[in-house]
Amino acid sequence: MNAPASLAFQVIPSEHARSAEQRDAILASELGFGKHFTDHMVAIQWNKAQGWHAAKVCAYGPLSLDPAASVLHYGQEIFEGIKAYRHADGSIWTFRPEANGARLQRSAARLALPQLPVAEFTESLRQLVAIDHAWVPSAPESSLYFRPFMIATEAFLGVRAAQAAGYYVIASPAGAYFAKGVAPVSIWLSEDFARAAKGGTGAAKCGGNYAASLLPQQEAYAQGCSQVLFLDPVEGKYLEELGGMNVFLVYKDGRIVTPELSGSILEGITRSSILQLARDRGLKVEERKVSIDEWKTGVASGEITEVFACGTAAVVTPIGELKGKDFAVGDINAPAGEVTMSLRQELTDIQYGRLPDRHGWLVRLR
Repeated sequence: MNAPASLAFQVIPSEHARSAEQRDAILASELGFGKHFTDHMVAIQWNKAQGWHAAKVCAYGPLSLDPAASVLHYGQEIFEGIKAYRHADGSIWTFRPEANGARLQRSAARLALPQLPVAEFTESLRQLVAIDHAWVPSAPESSLYFRPFMIATEAFLGVRAAQAAGYYVIASPAGAYFAKGVAPVSIWLSEDFARAAKGGTGAAKCGGNYAASLLPQQEAYAQGCSQVLFLDPVEGKYLEELGGMNVFLVYKDGRIVTPELSGSILEGITRSSILQLARDRGLKVEERKVSIDEWKTGVASGEITEVFACGTAAVVTPIGELKGKDFAVGDINAPAGEVTMSLRQELTDIQYGRLPDRHGWLVRLR
């Protein structure tokens, strides 16, 4: 069991909060993802002498940073992504916050940042929902997306771990990720770039990993693809992950296979949840090395019947086609696979309270 939260949060209501009418107009609009933000945010400070302190909920707004702040020069920064869901009875829940909190700790350890206790992580979400609960949308498949993040704030240009940091949480109402329904996507294979290197920060959720993916992501867009797939940085032949999602292969004999955690792959919360739900069904689950040739030949022969990606934002995304410089496999026009869509439905039904939560994954925030 995690220790209870110990920080006392000061709540300072915003003097410029949107009216109910303004808020409702935003929630009734095409929300998209990460375009609108609630009226408040959480801020907690840390320094080597005092530890975690000065926890508060305050008005959403710009941060004040010294130009010499370490985050601006050495990239000491980590973040998380987690959602709040409004259930049919109006209650508000989040999904596996202890897993996100623990991952934030692992990311912090790798980036030489202080580790926020998991209980304080969960409490920071609860505190923000307490004041901004009206921002949690109720439309089908909508949610409130939290972006917790931590940055090094010490003003110091020496190359060492910063001795001051700030933890923040902002929130954004998000609509259904697929406005026109879930449909297979086309993926571009990156052969010239690696997302992360052995011994690097691939297993941490830090901004640098995503910055490194942006150029190959542009290449993917230029090829008419919506995401990019990275291979391992050593041999360049084993699947790693997409720019921000884990990948799964479904075989005709019922097996579900996903690349094993190698130290350069981010351990996704959705990934682990999908693995558990598959095991619950009695499906054989394999976490192992998967070569790009296995994907190509498996799809061509019919041995691989479905491929999908998963992550917090989109939950589960069917992959219809894999494209490279001199090949393409799959059919972008084929319907999404039965196993893919069934797992997606089961997971979202648990998150929105439509199915029993037999694993105790849901935590009530309000």
